[in-house]
Amino acid sequence: MVKDAPSFRQVANETRQFLENSDLGGYNSNRFDWPMLMEEFLRAGLEFDVTNRRLLDVQRIFHQMEPRTLSAAYKFYCNKTLEGAHSAETDVLATWHVFEAQLERYAQLGNTVESVMKAVGDEQIVDFARRIIMEKGVEIFNFGKHKGRPVADVLKSEPQYYDWMMKGDFPMHTKQKLTEILNRTLLKKA
Repeated sequence: MVKDAPSFRQVANETRQFLENSDLGGYNSNRFDWPMLMEEFLRAGLEFDVTNRRLLDVQRIFHQMEPRTLSAAYKFYCNKTLEGAHSAETDVLATWHVFEAQLERYAQLGNTVESVMKAVGDEQIVDFARRIIMEKGVEIFNFGKHKGRPVADVLKSEPQYYDWMMKGDFPMHTKQKLTEILNRTLLKKA
């Protein structure tokens, strides 16, 4: 679409003038569009000040007005009010009813666990706190100074990081997975 279009640097000043003194709006724009646009202006050597502008992110309205709770899902999919929420039996039954309603509503999900997982994607979880994620078959740190780096590489180059995490206030499951990765890393050395 843009292969023959001018680069952003070539149109940056014109774009800045067009947006000057305007409030800005979009969907997920406060987390994506405006930070990206700001970076592009800076790369082009231009300042783009949004200090006195209102940044309306329609996604925020959606998230505030449409709660992401089991009660809200039950109302949306089953058109019923969830009585007794947060009791184990009530929540399990409500979850089952929501799932059945989703299968009815979204034919593309199919009707097997395999077809549903294929449709929505199978999340590759390393630890449930998501401090370590899986990318292309490699465990990667998902926080802190080593975010984006392979866990095994960090453990090899900075073994004290393991000790810091083990002594830190991390979930036990995270520590268990970190230890498993360390043990695999040590076995590969041997």
